[in-house]
Amino acid sequence: MSIITRRNFLATAGSFAVAATPVRAAMGPDDKFDLVIKNADVLDPSQSLRGKRDIGIRYGLIEAVEGDIPAARALRVLDAGGKLTTPGLIDLHCHVYPYGSAIGIPADELIPHQCTTTCVSAGDAGANNFAAFRRYVVAQTRTRLYAFVHIANMGLAPFPVAELYNIDFAQVDVAAKAVAENADMVLGVKVRMSENVIARNGLEPLKRAIKACELAGTGAKVMCHIGGVETAALMSQILDTLRAGDILTHAYSGAPNIAGAFTNIVQDGRLLPAALAAKQRGVIFDVGHGGGSFDFTVAEPAIQQGCPPDTISSDIHVFSGNSPGMPYLTWVMSKFLALGFSLEQVVTMATSAPAKIINRAAKLGTLQVGAPGDVAIMEFVAGDVSFVDTRNNTRPGKAQLKPVQTVTAGVPFGRPYNSPFAVR
Repeated sequence: MSIITRRNFLATAGSFAVAATPVRAAMGPDDKFDLVIKNADVLDPSQSLRGKRDIGIRYGLIEAVEGDIPAARALRVLDAGGKLTTPGLIDLHCHVYPYGSAIGIPADELIPHQCTTTCVSAGDAGANNFAAFRRYVVAQTRTRLYAFVHIANMGLAPFPVAELYNIDFAQVDVAAKAVAENADMVLGVKVRMSENVIARNGLEPLKRAIKACELAGTGAKVMCHIGGVETAALMSQILDTLRAGDILTHAYSGAPNIAGAFTNIVQDGRLLPAALAAKQRGVIFDVGHGGGSFDFTVAEPAIQQGCPPDTISSDIHVFSGNSPGMPYLTWVMSKFLALGFSLEQVVTMATSAPAKIINRAAKLGTLQVGAPGDVAIMEFVAGDVSFVDTRNNTRPGKAQLKPVQTVTAGVPFGRPYNSPFAVR
């Protein structure tokens, strides 16, 4: 008789979920779409799709993407006016636990600034306060929410007081339990490795985060925050310790350590060999701009020397949102247009790329038929613009993305309103 372990069960269940084909009610000739987005300049990198399309949404799902869907077939019409229309944006690193985390913003309040239909809470909650996040925030938020559980059991509740000066707060067993019990929405474990967060605890917080992921048995990933690491040697050790699939966030931080030394992935203009090795090994490089974690003078050589970003994220929170770098997701995407990335590359790094990382590629970050009706409408504004990083370096740009309208699960934020109003 074979023994079914929890790990084997989860793996088997996951394979069934992937293999299953969702059944949708077939549309009859007289049936109407709940919403039709007309005159859209569609860019969907997941399907290599670009061009004028109408998007029909029914029962919260993408039902049709066609050259022309007659308005008569729609209960409601949203005219995109020829503006750039993409899958709903996915912010892999943001802080969306208001009142529970000391820095969280309500995710739905970010919609006018970001066009985000999915947000990932980057360690706002630890094991001790994750249940409150799930029950009282996730349950009443229209934006789709996923999360990394912080290795510190109270998450970011004590901010600005460092959560890991006392390593005893990093409890592996309870973190693993929180990950395993919330595997439907928890992606892994967050750990902040800056000197001003972990003091002289070296690699231990990262080791504990990895151990918690392994103990959970869910395939969980580590999201590792860098910037101002204690020493350059420790930075290389962090990079060497991360596993394929783990996420290096604030990858292009130029923040100094407590003594004012620069200990990030670029040293004296040269990319650390350990950074290139990590990239080649499959470690995910995430922007995580924030209020102090993105430096053009780090990003430029890192990109040129083999470490471009895999994902663009905001690290938006109540403090970074007021900073000169304005790390709203569409503005951060615009900065990478200025760094020479194409519009398709930039959209990919905020849609299909993060969808794959959070294991939702078949559902999110795409406009394919059958996917949730998550749509972002933006204005591509050509013209001179100046961008500033978090260390007051500026770069000129020739274009920017401005949010216009967001649809989550087939329901627009604002007009046209559904009646009766529903979300999903």
